[in-house]
Amino acid sequence: MKNSYIGELFAEFLGTMILILFGVGVVAQVVTTPDGSLGDHDSIAWAWGIGVILGVYVSARISGGHINPAVTIAFATFAGFPWRKVLPYCLAQTAGAFVAALIVRVAYADLIAKVDPQHTIDSQGIFSTLPGNGVDGVGIPTAFFDQVVGTAILVFVVFALITAANNAPQANLAPVVIGLLVVGIGMAWGANAGYAINPARDFGPRLASFITGYETAWLDQNGVVYFWLPIVAPIIGGLIGGAMWRFLVQPYLPSEPGHPAEAEPTRNP
Repeated sequence: MKNSYIGELFAEFLGTMILILFGVGVVAQVVTTPDGSLGDHDSIAWAWGIGVILGVYVSARISGGHINPAVTIAFATFAGFPWRKVLPYCLAQTAGAFVAALIVRVAYADLIAKVDPQHTIDSQGIFSTLPGNGVDGVGIPTAFFDQVVGTAILVFVVFALITAANNAPQANLAPVVIGLLVVGIGMAWGANAGYAINPARDFGPRLASFITGYETAWLDQNGVVYFWLPIVAPIIGGLIGGAMWRFLVQPYLPSEPGHPAEAEPTRNP
């Protein structure tokens, strides 16, 4: 049963669940303490990065540690990951994010009710992203472009970090560096759209918030249908980042015995 298909799906489910427990959990902590005594934007960025590190450590050995549909689709397109596994991986990732968000929702229910008893847009950002993080002034095109760029950066650098011929970090350190990458994206690309850069990270918690009282979960602060953007834009961005690596960098890497210029952790049979 080692490295079985079911095991891979459980790994993606649990890895994504760990990511969201830290990520959505830290946002809940910050939003429910308006005086800032328990965190701010920097603590959010760091906790998301830590969630990525631990989620990848949980799942990488079994499933490759994708924990992100945009990454899975990019790996299938450019790194030989089997297409037959793409939809099941994406569903497992989304389910893990959904369950984790439900856990956060229950754990923080009292504090959320204290700061936002009507479950409005004021606390919806705990679970899902919004243009301008819920503040007016950022349009849908800007938010879309932001998510494309942020996810392209993520996937491009992930390919660089897992390609052996690129002098990548050793396997046991790659998750740490990927987590630092997410911290950096959060600190540099968090203003326009909350840096979802992961369809499962946004849709799973958004669904969890909807079924637990957030009637506007599918909308932005202006009442515009928004849930699609953190799904579509990251997938496009991931494909762009993967294509940049595949065609602009990988062909020029040296071929060394035992160091093929492919993303080996993605090549599950």
